[in-house]
Formats: sequence, C-alpha cells, structure tokens
Amino acid sequence: MGKLDGKVAIISGAARGQGEAEARLFAREGAAVVLGDVRDDEGERAAASIVDTGGQALYHHLDVTSEDDWAALVERANGEFGGVHVLVNNAGIGGASTFVEDTSLEDYMRVINVNQVGVFLGMRAAIPSIRESGGGSIVNISSTAGLEGSPTLAAYASSKWAVRGLTKVAAMELAVDGIRVNSVHPGPIDTPMLRGANIPMDNWGRSVPLSRVGTVDDMASLLLFLASDESSFCTGTEFVIDGGMTAGRPFRRRRQ
Repeated sequence: MGKLDGKVAIISGAARGQGEAEARLFAREGAAVVLGDVRDDEGERAAASIVDTGGQALYHHLDVTSEDDWAALVERANGEFGGVHVLVNNAGIGGASTFVEDTSLEDYMRVINVNQVGVFLGMRAAIPSIRESGGGSIVNISSTAGLEGSPTLAAYASSKWAVRGLTKVAAMELAVDGIRVNSVHPGPIDTPMLRGANIPMDNWGRSVPLSRVGTVDDMASLLLFLASDESSFCTGTEFVIDGGMTAGRPFRRRRQ
C-alpha cells in the first residue's frame, strides 16, 4: 500500500529536476500526478515515462504566472482524476546576480512573478478543489535564501521570503478546512538550475557541513512526507533541507 494511495497531486515545474523526481516518487506511492511546466516536450516525456512504469500521470502546460493556465490545470485534474489533494508549488527561477542598486525593475519583477505570484496563483486555484476533497497538503518550495540575507540575489531572496510569509498566512486560514500548508527551504540541490550557475558541484559541497550537495531524491523524500498523512500535525512550518548550512557558522573539526 502506497503512502499516497487515492490522492491526486499537482506539481508545478515538474518537467525535470526535483519536480520530476517528486512526481515519479508520488506516482510510485500511489498518487495520480498532474505535472505542470512550460517545458512541454520534457513534461510530456516525464508523464509518459510514469505511465509506462504503471503510474497515473498527465502533463499540462503551465505558466505559473497565468491565472488562466492555473484554472485550466486544476479543471483538468478535477475532470480526469476527480479532485485535488496535494499541491506542490515547485516552479521557480534564479534570476541575475546583481546588487540591489544595479537590479532593473524588469529583472526584479520577472523573478517575483514566477517565484512569488506563481505560488499565490497556484494556491488560489487549487484551494477550492482541495477543500472539496476533504483537505490535504500544500507544499511551497522556498529556499535557504528565504531564511537569511543573500547578497546579490535581491529578487530571488525577496521572492523566497515572501513564499515563507504567504505559507504561514495560508496555514492559519486553511487549518479549519484540514488543509496543511508548509514551506520547504532547500540549500544547494543538484538540479539543472544549480548547474546553470556554472559553479562546480565540489565548490557547493565544500560550503555544506555534510560535505555534499543535496540530490533530487533527498527533496522528493521530504516532499513525500509532507504530502502524505504522516505529516498530519505539521502546518505553517519551515522544513530546512540544506545539509546544515544554516545551522551556524562554518566549522570543520579535525578527526583525532
């Protein structure tokens, strides 16, 4: 028996990386999964691969900044799978690395619209269906940049702090409906977005007390817990998955 048997999950940014890993694990645990993304070819292949291995999945084009796209995706989930129980707001972008004074409004708002407004629109679209399904779980992917200052990442950090705050607001509002809302704050995870920063993985690993970057499977395992009934008493909480990066100042103890 799977941990998500009988549940329907929507995952944004699911065509590749950690979103795809989450979709695959959710399907193996019994969920019907709706993958949303703007990378249509990759998304279609990911969904088809899940179906080919015995899972239930479909892909739907989703620009997370579009109200219409969100409405259509939720409507399709309702029509084909009978409702929604889980929403994972995973889609996000990094943006340029610039000082505040050098950041253009256009670049700032592009990141805010995807990372922050996209989460808001996703929750607003899915909440009625999750409520009608008897409750469930919303997981919003923030970042360790949403827990501390991140110089040269004004737009990204601002968006991730906002996700943290919005998560707490929604958790308070939706508790009466049996809908849990939590945020996840990953450190460096080996994804296409992290590799796009053109910083060697070993360099990232040296900044982590556990001496490695996280994997998409690390993320998927945490998301499975939050999506399942095993986290039934968790809401409004920040789950940090960073190998100890935010635990304190860098420290290397020499072994005797």
